[in-house]
Amino acid sequence: MPCYNATDTLDEALESLSCQTLIDFEIVTVEDGSTDGTRKALREWAQRDGRIRILEQEHDGIICALNAGLAICRAPYVARMDSDDRSQPERLERQAAYLDSHPEVDVVSCRVAGFPTGQVQQGFQIYLNWLNGLLEDSDIRREIFVESPLPHTSVTFRREVVLAAGSYQDFGWPEDYDLWLRLYLAGAHFARLDELLMEWREHPQRLTRTDSRYSLENFLRAKAYYLARGPLVGRDAVIIWGAGMVGRRLAKQLERQGSPLAVFVDIDQRKIGRTRRGHPIIPPTDLPAWWTRYKKPVVLAAVGARGARGLIRRQLEAVGLQEGIDWWCVA
Repeated sequence: MPCYNATDTLDEALESLSCQTLIDFEIVTVEDGSTDGTRKALREWAQRDGRIRILEQEHDGIICALNAGLAICRAPYVARMDSDDRSQPERLERQAAYLDSHPEVDVVSCRVAGFPTGQVQQGFQIYLNWLNGLLEDSDIRREIFVESPLPHTSVTFRREVVLAAGSYQDFGWPEDYDLWLRLYLAGAHFARLDELLMEWREHPQRLTRTDSRYSLENFLRAKAYYLARGPLVGRDAVIIWGAGMVGRRLAKQLERQGSPLAVFVDIDQRKIGRTRRGHPIIPPTDLPAWWTRYKKPVVLAAVGARGARGLIRRQLEAVGLQEGIDWWCVA
């Protein structure tokens, strides 16, 4: 179910999909009221390849387009791809075969590389390195509140599972991350093939750089919303490790969700002894004492600095706290 964004790469995208080695598939294209040559190009491709189906509609935005395409898909598996990315010829075959042989898995991704090489910025490459290292369901679920672990353009999923979860929804934050978080709370299983089968185009006009839904604040809103409906349910104290910008802004969003904030943990001596949003800031050595004050506390590690996640993980493990039960990384 490709979603086309740019006419200059439309032929490349359709060529990439048409040469997939898997025979039994169709390409559903939602023509969302374009004003360039997209509609003409799609009609020409549909005449050349009978597997291409076109749904033409007035412009209504990406979420409505995604749901419209999902509604008319007939196959049990749906693969996403954006028009300006590149798929390896065997991608669909590999992912469909994986879902066939792993009936417990609902969404499968693959390893992804950024291109063109000279334009891939350091932050984007760090993100790709992180997500490419999350191969198993347990890896993806463990770090799902850090960032979106599955590039939308790289996944194949079971159509009925996504429909049962409510399809794509618009809360003002990234629609794909929202879907993964809803599926996570519903108990869905994820996987990533340890094969590089998708190339994700890096450019200044990518939606993740230009659309306000992908701002840090909206990511934090999404995290707070689903944390409050998942890991924080029944908790009587939320301890945020990290009194910096990310921790402070996440705390604001969690308070809006009614979460019981208790204390911040930080290693910065300039912050220790002060308060954030009316809550004390303590050093890591004081965490065990604060932990025992409550019946069912939880720690959220909200430090985004490189290397911080591993250091915090080791310190929390050292005091006997279990990741995914007692604490979660959220940055």
